[in-house]
Amino acid sequence: MTSQASKIPETIYDLTVKDAQGNDVDLSIYKGKVLLIINVASKCGLTDSNYAELNQLYKKYKDQGFEILAFPCNQFDEQEPGTNEEITEFVCTRFKSEFPIFGKIEVNGDNTAPVYKFLKAGKWGFFGDNIQWNFTKFLVDKDGKVTDRYYPTTPPLGLEHGIKELLGVA
Repeated sequence: MTSQASKIPETIYDLTVKDAQGNDVDLSIYKGKVLLIINVASKCGLTDSNYAELNQLYKKYKDQGFEILAFPCNQFDEQEPGTNEEITEFVCTRFKSEFPIFGKIEVNGDNTAPVYKFLKAGKWGFFGDNIQWNFTKFLVDKDGKVTDRYYPTTPPLGLEHGIKELLGVA
């Protein structure tokens, strides 16, 4: 008999994460949506361009069943040192982002968040399953399965074709 905690998630919807305020968020609330899940950082050289393009994608497709889930992570050159409150304030004030910013997590190592264990198991990277840097991107289809993994240097607007395909829009 296996416990709930040891159950391997079949879809992203089987997971619960913490929002920036520390509240549990059951990812099943995103059932039927195409998700772009990304590990973010406020002090990275990729920050400005990624947030600008993420905002463009979100505004264009949010009403068509698209959602961006941003997970701050401080594992890469300590480029996300702030508290969850400071990170949310930064993102909402500087970039006017409207997509959800979750609580800070780890994406590699012994303390990898379950959501990133799931994502990495779905799509391996060129250098194995570890996340190499801030702004690694995962596309998840409407059934909660990982379809693609993109490297930090891939601009968010470069994912538009894949997003449109998963959404079923022209």
